[in-house]
Amino acid sequence: MKIGIFDQVDDIEETAADLRAAARDGIDSYWLTQAFGTDTLTVIGAVARDLPGLRVGTAVVPVHPRHPMALAQQALTTNLLVDGRLALGIGPSHPSVVEPCWGMSYDRPARYMREYLEALTGALTRRVRFRGEMLTARGDLDIPHAPIPSVLVAALGPKMLEITGALADGTITWMVGPRTLRELTVPTIQEAAAKAGRAAPEIIVPLPVCVTGDMAAALARAEAELEWYGTLPSYRAMLDREGCETPGRMALIGDADTVAARIESFADLGVTTFAAKIFGTPGERAATRALVAALAR
Repeated sequence: MKIGIFDQVDDIEETAADLRAAARDGIDSYWLTQAFGTDTLTVIGAVARDLPGLRVGTAVVPVHPRHPMALAQQALTTNLLVDGRLALGIGPSHPSVVEPCWGMSYDRPARYMREYLEALTGALTRRVRFRGEMLTARGDLDIPHAPIPSVLVAALGPKMLEITGALADGTITWMVGPRTLRELTVPTIQEAAAKAGRAAPEIIVPLPVCVTGDMAAALARAEAELEWYGTLPSYRAMLDREGCETPGRMALIGDADTVAARIESFADLGVTTFAAKIFGTPGERAATRALVAALAR
């Protein structure tokens, strides 16, 4: 199992410095979220160059605001800039965002994702001829020498995992714990990939991590920072399946040995990359980052 970092872009210069540090530390991958701040693919193209060995990924770009041909064009350009180290993570977002913010329908999200993946993967080969019920993509992209990035999907439920296994290179989860990975995520996506004749899928699992001597304070911080995720139906379903009452309980909190053992246990579940979302006080963040670097070696 490989070790990565999961974070958001708050300050571009700080992100650039952290990417350089991750590359020096031998960390395998760095995954950046996409919300209403800076555009993640643009940031990656600007600051993730000349970092050999460090894979950089989006986790994840919402699909509704970007036509698959436009996203393929941007992803190919970004991947050309970073010498083929881009992993393109995409996701369906949430109805509470798609409908009121973008004025688009969230109807039949699984069908939409299936068509989107077919159109996107076609466009990434630079020639796409796709017409579905919900999307059309026809045209040629002229981006010479750009490597095709792997495509991963934020797939949580059974149907989305089946579509991802059949059409994409893997999944990126969030608010998904060991029980759910063992019983749902890993077997479902692996079976779908095998049935489609595809290679074994990547399973990227980010979770909040804090190395600390004050577990109660760290848990309180996790509960406060993560509370919002419990209000979103897709994440709430994962928490319920895990038997986890609140999102904060998904965090890996404890001393270095305890946290290391918990991270390493994910390898036995079939996880291919564990990505730490580091949180806590400055001292706790430094201790957590040191542990992540040690596990990556």
